[in-house]
Amino acid sequence: MSKARSSRGSFAVAALAAAALVLGTSTARADVSEAAKNEMVARQWYALWAQRRDWAPFDAMLSDDFAFSSTNGEDHISKAEFKRQCWAPNVNLTKGFDLELVMAKGNEVFVKYLGHTVNGKTFRNVELLRMRHGKIASIECYFGGKMTFPSGVESQKN
Repeated sequence: MSKARSSRGSFAVAALAAAALVLGTSTARADVSEAAKNEMVARQWYALWAQRRDWAPFDAMLSDDFAFSSTNGEDHISKAEFKRQCWAPNVNLTKGFDLELVMAKGNEVFVKYLGHTVNGKTFRNVELLRMRHGKIASIECYFGGKMTFPSGVESQKN
């Protein structure tokens, strides 16, 4: 009888382990799916800058309580302020973006890009986008050096 209990105990442990693996895998799949969807939204956001010049499609991608922050002094500004301070002055100057690195995890997408202006200049930034329900809830922008000018790092190397 103790041998039967031992077998049943081993079977129960194995069944629980298998269930944990299956549950863990489905949770991982859900996370991957969410991250993949969020990455797609982020890629659409950057593609939009090269395609459209009207605010409506940009507005549709942002949550109602969207906030933008940057190292340029904007600290959790509203969607309306983002439109006025960031989008309006730059939408007709921005030719497009080369996405160099896009990493998504859960509701966050980290993007490093090389931006191109209509007058042939380039710039590099990194941004952290936070997503909620398929929309961009916030963007944190960290400005990089201008690619058409030597950066401070380059001058230190020489």
